[in-house]
Amino acid sequence: MKRVSILVPQTAIIEAVADPHYMFNAVNQFLKISGKEPLFEINLVALEKEVKLNGSLFTVHINQLLKDVMSTDLIIIPAISGDISSAIELNKELLPWIVKQHEQGAEVASLCVGAFILASTGLLKGKKCSTHWNSANEFRTMFPDVKLVDGSIITEENRIYSSGGANSYWQLLLHLVEKYTNRETAILASKYFAIDIDRESQNAFAMFKGQKNHKDEEIKKVQQYIEQNIEDKLNVEDLANGAALGRRSLERRFKLATNNSVLEYIQRVKIEAAKQSFENSRKNISEVMFDVGYTDTKTFRSLFKKITGLTPIEYRNKYNKLEIAVTEMVN
Repeated sequence: MKRVSILVPQTAIIEAVADPHYMFNAVNQFLKISGKEPLFEINLVALEKEVKLNGSLFTVHINQLLKDVMSTDLIIIPAISGDISSAIELNKELLPWIVKQHEQGAEVASLCVGAFILASTGLLKGKKCSTHWNSANEFRTMFPDVKLVDGSIITEENRIYSSGGANSYWQLLLHLVEKYTNRETAILASKYFAIDIDRESQNAFAMFKGQKNHKDEEIKKVQQYIEQNIEDKLNVEDLANGAALGRRSLERRFKLATNNSVLEYIQRVKIEAAKQSFENSRKNISEVMFDVGYTDTKTFRSLFKKITGLTPIEYRNKYNKLEIAVTEMVN
């Protein structure tokens, strides 16, 4: 029997508590139906018997108090809401217990921005991690010694797992089901919950906003120039001259401020603009490519797929409402 401890921290997102509970209970039912013994003992664990969430709109009743859980096999850390620093402070009493259980052999899995609580334990130092793409900049600022993997759905290292943003955590839950049972059961669970099994990237869902929560005003001006001139063939030398900075100085300060090289930032801004054009216009691939300053189709296609995980055509077909509407009218 595998003991699964689903933590219920203060400010937890209720779905991220309920969904893993539902998943592991469902797998127990699948196993019973196939004539096997249930595998998972699932408990909701917290410091107190009741945890009120969503401004007391929901009350979660706890199976086990933290102090009574001497050992467990798997800890699930759900996503949290609100101000991250405040949430970590509210839940700091959970951290030593998580560390102790991991030292005793437990596996630990964070869902979405539950990665902030996991990282606060120190267990992720020097290790790779995933979280919601929208929280990546804040995560890097708070935990510079953690290797955040952009766009990843699942990371796994030294009995520590993490998932990408929002519903991406279903992929991690399926991964754990397969690890503890078998591929057949994981496929059954994916069909039951209508989840695409083995999806590897959240990049197609990510929106690049540009990292401007820094204090280097000269670098902010360079960022703004890039964002306002996406149709141009921008290069680092011209940007450095425009900012009255040496190239090496610009590159060093830009990386420090934004966590991107200048070239990476230019590419991400241009591809974000291309994505929005594919979503909201009837322009073809070449028109969009020229609009964002590219003239070589192969280069544009390769870069677009590298950043989004999809080709330009795949992205347009997936997200363009106008194309969908025309298709439905024809059919």
